[in-house]
Amino acid sequence: MPVKTIKPTADAHQYPLLIKQLLLSSQRYAGSNEIVGGNNGKRYSYAEFYERVQRLANVLTEAGVKQGDTVAVLDWDNPRYLECFFAVPMIGAILHTVNVRLAPEQIVYTMNHAVDDLVLVHDDFLPLIDKVKSELKTVKGYIHCTDAAEAPEAPFEVLGEYETLLSKALPEFDFPDFDENAIATTFYTTGTTGNPKGVFFSHRQLVLHTMALAATTSMNDSMQLLQASSVYMPITPMFHVHAWGVPYVATMMGLKQVYPGRYDPPQLLKLFVTEKVTFSHCVPTILQMVLSSEKAKAIDFSGWQVLLGGSALTEGLAKAALERGIQVYTGYGMSETCPLLSTTWLPLNSTDLSLEEQVRIRTKAGKPVPFVDMRIIDSKGRFLPHNGEDMGEVVVRTPWLTQGYLNEPEKGAELWENGWLHTGDVGSIDSGYTLQIKDRIKDVIKTGGEWVSSLDIENLISQHPDIELAAVVGLPDDEWGERPHAMLTVKGGAQLDQAAVAKHLQPFIDEGVIEKWAIPDTVSVVDDLPRTSVGKIDKKVIRQQLQK
Repeated sequence: MPVKTIKPTADAHQYPLLIKQLLLSSQRYAGSNEIVGGNNGKRYSYAEFYERVQRLANVLTEAGVKQGDTVAVLDWDNPRYLECFFAVPMIGAILHTVNVRLAPEQIVYTMNHAVDDLVLVHDDFLPLIDKVKSELKTVKGYIHCTDAAEAPEAPFEVLGEYETLLSKALPEFDFPDFDENAIATTFYTTGTTGNPKGVFFSHRQLVLHTMALAATTSMNDSMQLLQASSVYMPITPMFHVHAWGVPYVATMMGLKQVYPGRYDPPQLLKLFVTEKVTFSHCVPTILQMVLSSEKAKAIDFSGWQVLLGGSALTEGLAKAALERGIQVYTGYGMSETCPLLSTTWLPLNSTDLSLEEQVRIRTKAGKPVPFVDMRIIDSKGRFLPHNGEDMGEVVVRTPWLTQGYLNEPEKGAELWENGWLHTGDVGSIDSGYTLQIKDRIKDVIKTGGEWVSSLDIENLISQHPDIELAAVVGLPDDEWGERPHAMLTVKGGAQLDQAAVAKHLQPFIDEGVIEKWAIPDTVSVVDDLPRTSVGKIDKKVIRQQLQK
C-alpha cells in the first residue's frame, strides 16, 4: 500500500533550503556582534556584512557570472572569504575554495577540472597565477584581493581590486529562489595517489549540515560550544571543507566572528586574548604548535573550547590542553562528508570525572550527530555488532554526503559501494553508539599475521612527558611483513631512542593494553613531522622518507 500524501493548496509556498536563509537569519540575532578581520583590523556589523554580500553579488553578476558558473577563491581566512561563502552560491553560482597549499601543478589541475570561470586572488598568490595563467583553460577574468592600504599593481590584467569594485557596486541585490539541490560549493581532497578528487555539496546539504552542527554544538549541557555569547575564531582553513561548516553556523546565529588571516601562532594567541575568543577548531598538530609557542606560556586559556579533527587527538595532547584550561573535544568526519559525522559526547556528570577519565572520553570519535546513520562492516560488507570490540570499516549515510567525485564516476562508485559511503577508517562502535577510530585502512600495520593500530601506539607514546608528537608507520620486513617505526618530535632537546620508547610502553604491555609486538623496532627523532596541505601528519611522506 503506498504512503498517503496530501495535495498542497494551490498557493502554498514550497520553501527551498538555500544558503541565503542562513544569512537572512543572522540579522535577527546578531545585535552588536561584529565580524572581525584579525589580519587587517577591519570590523563589520552584521548589517554592513549583509550589504557587502549584496554588493559582491552585483560585482559578480556585472563580471558576467551566471547561474551554474564556478567562482574560485585563492585567499587567506578573512571576512572577504566569508562574503564569498554567501554571495557566490546565493546568486546560483558554485564556490570553488582552492587549496592554496597544493603544489602549483595540482592547483592548475583542480581549477581546470572544476571549470573555473572567475578567480578572486589575494596578493600572495598573484605570482602563482601569473606563472600558470596560460594553463588555466576556462578562466575568463580575475579580481584582485588585498589587505594592504594601497593595493600593489597586479602583474596581469584584472577586472579590478575587490574593495574598489564593492564601493562602486549597488548595495542591494534580490537573491532568487531556485532548486535547493543546486550545487553550492566544490573543493578537492588529496589522496595517497593520483590527482586530487573533487567533491561537491548542494544548498540543501549545506543547510542541513548547518542545522545539525548547530544542534550538536549546543544540545549537551556539558559542552556548550556555540551559544549567543560565543566568540568564534577558526583555525581550520576556509578552503578545507568550508572551515568544517562552522562559519555558516556562526553567521546564522549572529555570533561574533574573528578571522585571523594567515595562521601564525603569535597572531592567533594575540587575537585569542584581545577578542576574547571562546571557540575554535583545528587539527591536533596546530593545537600542539600553538601550545608550544613561547607566548603561550603566559596566557590563561580558561574558557577556550577547541574541537579537534582531521587526525586523532592523542591522550597526551588532550591532557596537556586540559591542564592549561583548554576544553578539548573530538570531531570526526572527512572531506567527502561535509565533514561532520560524530563528536565527543560528555556525560552529565563529566565534572566529577578524573582527568584521566575525561581524556579517554574526549579522545574518542564520539557519538554520531543527528541525521547520521553509522555502521561498521567486515571485509565482505556484512554489518558488525556494536559491542565496542568488533572492528570494521566505518560506513555512513546522512543527507550531506558528497554524491560522488566530480567527473569521476568510477571513483564515486567505489566511494558509494552498496549504497553506503565508505570512509576508509577502521573502528569499533560500542553499545552506547560511541565510535572509536582504530586506524586508516591503509595505515594499519600488518605484522606476523596480526593487525596493529598505528593510532593506538601513537596515543600511548604521546603520554611520555618528553614527547610532543608521534607518528607510527609500518615498514616492510622480510620476516614479519611489516614492523612499526616511530617518528617523534621531542620537548626541549630531550634524548630519546628505541630503548626509551620500549621502556615507556612496557607497562601498557604488562596491563594488556597492547601486545609486545606493537613496540616499534626503530625510532627516529626529527625537528618536525611532515604535514599535509591542511596541517595533518602526512604518513605517506614519512613512509617515503624512511624507505629511501
